[in-house]
Amino acid sequence: GRTLLAAVAMISAVFVCQENGDRLLERHYRADVGRQAIRAFRHQVVATKNITKPVLRIDGVTFLITKCDTVYLVATVSENVNPSLVFEFLFALTKLFKEYFNTQTLSKEVIRDNFVLIYELLDEVVDHGYPQLTSSTILSKFIQMGTAKPGEVEDAKIKGKLTKAITGVQDWRKTGLVYQKNEIYIDVLEHVNLLMSTKGGVLRSDVSGSVIMKTCLSGMPTCKFGLNDKVRLEKSKSHKRNSKGIVIDDVTFHRCVRLGKFDQDRTISFTPPDGEFELMKYRITSNISLPFKVIAIVNERGRNRVEYDIEIKPNFSEKLFATNVVVKIPTPENATAKAKHIKVKSGRAKYYPTHNAIVWKFKRFPGTVDGYRLQAEVNRLHSVQEKPWVRPPILLEFHVPMYCSSGLHVRFLQVLERYKPTKW
Repeated sequence: GRTLLAAVAMISAVFVCQENGDRLLERHYRADVGRQAIRAFRHQVVATKNITKPVLRIDGVTFLITKCDTVYLVATVSENVNPSLVFEFLFALTKLFKEYFNTQTLSKEVIRDNFVLIYELLDEVVDHGYPQLTSSTILSKFIQMGTAKPGEVEDAKIKGKLTKAITGVQDWRKTGLVYQKNEIYIDVLEHVNLLMSTKGGVLRSDVSGSVIMKTCLSGMPTCKFGLNDKVRLEKSKSHKRNSKGIVIDDVTFHRCVRLGKFDQDRTISFTPPDGEFELMKYRITSNISLPFKVIAIVNERGRNRVEYDIEIKPNFSEKLFATNVVVKIPTPENATAKAKHIKVKSGRAKYYPTHNAIVWKFKRFPGTVDGYRLQAEVNRLHSVQEKPWVRPPILLEFHVPMYCSSGLHVRFLQVLERYKPTKW
């Protein structure tokens, strides 16, 4: 009934304001919250000078607030609603605005330059207080910037397609797609976070990764995607005992993935969007294989001099190689270094006083070498107040194609359709 719908999400109004509370625009969907309530919100912001809580209740009206860059997006409700759903809608609305306006930040100028377009979007994404559609893929085909308007026949067709897109289960993919060559591209990207002690022991390590897909498939295909997930391998009847599985600590999927199927048998089943998208994000904290080993010896010679002896060794297969390797070795703030005091046999090393670091770069780092070594010496300048140097960690940036530190790999990818796609 009505109580259940209200608990889901029933928004009375949405408005955008500046940090000082001045309204830039507002859109009312229901008559239960008037303009005087929004004025009361502005007075509250002016009185407190800032907003410290995401939820405020003023004169019986609840304000759910999210800040995006220099503006606030605020939704007002008068009944009991699920705040998580309202905040999810506001975040999706922020993403929609940025995609439509082709900008990375939302500001007062951006809002005012796209005043009319924002009102058109607000009219489409919410119907009588209930969020309907926030997919830019669908909306961009019916709400376009420019003066061109379709004819009456085309307009009727567009309205029919829009109705199907909104009421359909899969609003992220349009129907009727046809490709002469059906292709799938898969990339697994990982970021390694590592903290080591002065003796070389690993204090903390984790991998944050994502699976990026680009699909050029005809029709409405269903895809099945399998990883060497430990839980999945244990449930599989065909699983071999000696096959190694990984333990995934956290995982987030694209909304096209059928979560019920994943909870049941750990199968990632989905109908993919057209083009490039992020299928999933994950985090792994155990059994991480590090691609490099860094041995650092840093000695402070009195108050004036610091000596460095840094060695970096590859820890991946000889068939692979790393590219764009950057080693950032921190130095004291009040230090100077001459080029002749920085010695390397491979790569390029230079002292950057603005970064307080010696930067060692390699365009290509093959896995066939035993390692490379850097020896350097920096001089410290005296200051009135001598502070002990707290040694920051050495930072390492790299790109190793065909290598996953977490041990994750794709076991299979099936496309349940009449054709057989080309895998990349």
